Amino acid sequence: MCRNIKTLFNFEPPATELEIRDASLQFVRKLSGFNVPSKANEAAFDRAVEEVAASARVLIRTLVTNAEPRNREVEAERARARSALRFGTSQ
Repeated sequence: MCRNIKTLFNFEPPATELEIRDASLQFVRKLSGFNVPSKANEAAFDRAVEEVAASARVLIRTLVTNAEPRNREVEAERARARSALRFGTSQ
């Protein structure tokens, strides 16, 4: 599950709200062990996702770096190349 959590800091353009929420959802899923919570746990699960997302927003906003922002397209291409080396190409 956690393999889906992506680095969100120092990208151009910055991380979107959807990306932050998706990473938060994956994190809470991993911690709770639930992919989909039961009705009894749904409110606590949703509250945890929102709290993690809020903390992530604050963290991303307050981190500083001297490094140039990374380009999403370049990073995606690097990930595809790593995947092709690891798993072979299917095309």
